[in-house]
Amino acid sequence: MSHPSDFPSRAVTRPQGSALEVFLAFLKLGLTSFGGPVAHLGYFRDEFVVRRQWLDEKGYSDLVALCQFLPGPASSQVGMALGLQRAGWLGALAAWIGFTMPSALALILFAFGVLSGAGWEASGVVHGLKVMAVAVVAQAVWGMSKSLCPDRLRGGVAMGAALMVWWLPSPFIQVIVLVLGGLIGWRALSLPHLPAAQHQDCGVSRTTGAVLLTLCGLLLLALPAVAAWSDSYFWSAVASFHQAGALVFGGGHVVLPMLQASVVPAGWVGNDAFLAGYGAAQAVPGPLFSFAAFLGAVMPSPLGGWVGGLALLVAIFVPSFLLVAGALPFWESLRQRDGIQRVMAGVNAAVVGILGAALYDPVWTSAIHSTADVGLALVAYGLLVFGRVSPVVVVALSVLVGSLWLT
Repeated sequence: MSHPSDFPSRAVTRPQGSALEVFLAFLKLGLTSFGGPVAHLGYFRDEFVVRRQWLDEKGYSDLVALCQFLPGPASSQVGMALGLQRAGWLGALAAWIGFTMPSALALILFAFGVLSGAGWEASGVVHGLKVMAVAVVAQAVWGMSKSLCPDRLRGGVAMGAALMVWWLPSPFIQVIVLVLGGLIGWRALSLPHLPAAQHQDCGVSRTTGAVLLTLCGLLLLALPAVAAWSDSYFWSAVASFHQAGALVFGGGHVVLPMLQASVVPAGWVGNDAFLAGYGAAQAVPGPLFSFAAFLGAVMPSPLGGWVGGLALLVAIFVPSFLLVAGALPFWESLRQRDGIQRVMAGVNAAVVGILGAALYDPVWTSAIHSTADVGLALVAYGLLVFGRVSPVVVVALSVLVGSLWLT
C-alpha cells in the first residue's frame, strides 16, 4: 500500500487571473493558430511561456507530456489545463471556447453551404478538398510513424493494426486493436525509466480528480446503453462522438477513422460530405476536433444545423476536459510506472496503423480516381512536408485546381 510520502511532491498553483483574460488570449489563438496540433503547442509556448509568463518552461513541458499521454486532442487539453491553472474551472471553459469556437462556427457555416449547394458532390471544390485530405492524412501517418514506431516491434504493431482494420471493418475493431497494441507493448517493449520531476496540479485535488475520471468512465458506458434503450438516433450520435473523444490517441487526425466508421456506414453522413468537411477543417485555425461541428451540422434531423453542430462538438470534447482535469493530480505517480509507459507506447504504435488504414480506405479510395488526382495529392503533400507551406495555401491551391479540372 502506497504511503503519501511515496509520491513526488507537487507544487499547487492557485488561480491568479480572470476567465475573461483567458478567453481573450485563447480567442486570439483560435483565430490565428493554423498548422495542426504540433504548431498549436508552439503558439501556446510563445504566448503563455515567453510573452505572458503564465508558467515556466518546465511547467509547460510537463503539461504537454501529460496531454500527449492522454487520449484526446493534445493541444486543446493543454489549453484547458492552462486555463484551469490561470483562472480555475471558468478559466478552463473560457480557454476551450476561445480556442475552439472560431473554427467550429466556420465549419458549421461551410456545412450550410454543402447542404444548400445543388450538385455539390460533383463540384471541383469538394473534389479538391478530398484530394487535399489525402495529403494531410499521409503527412500525419509519416510524421507519427517516425516518432511512434522507432523500432521493428512497434512497426510490426502498426502494420498488424492496419491489416486488422482493413480485414475486419467495424467501429469496435479499432478499440480492440488499441487494446492489443497496449498488451503487446506491456509484455514485449523495453523502455528507459523516466526520472522524477516536480508537477503542477493546478489546484485540483486527488478526490476531485478521481470523481472526474470516474464520471468519464461512467459516461463511456452509460451513453451507449441510453442509445440502445431509447433507440434514439440523437443519443447514438452523442455516444459515438463521446467514445471517439475518449478513445482517440495520437491527436486530431486519428479521429478521422473512428468518426468515419460511426457516421458513414450508418448513413448519417455521406462519404463525400465527410471527406469534404475534413478537407475544409484543414483550412481553419484551431483544433481538428472541431470537425465534429461540421458533421453534426450536416446530419439529418433531430440533429443538423446549429443545434447538431454544437451538440456533437460538446460531446466529443467532454471526455477531453474530464480526462485532463482528472489526471492532473495523479500524473507524476503514473508517469513513473514503467508498465504504463510500455502500454502507451504499444497503443501509440497501433494508432499509426489505424490511421494508415484510413489513409487507403476511405481517404484514398474516395478521392483518387485519375493520374491527375495522384499528381495533385503529391504536390499538396510535397508543399506540406518539404515546402512547409501553410495548410491554408495548400487548401486554396487544391480547391482551385480541382475546380479547373471539373469545369
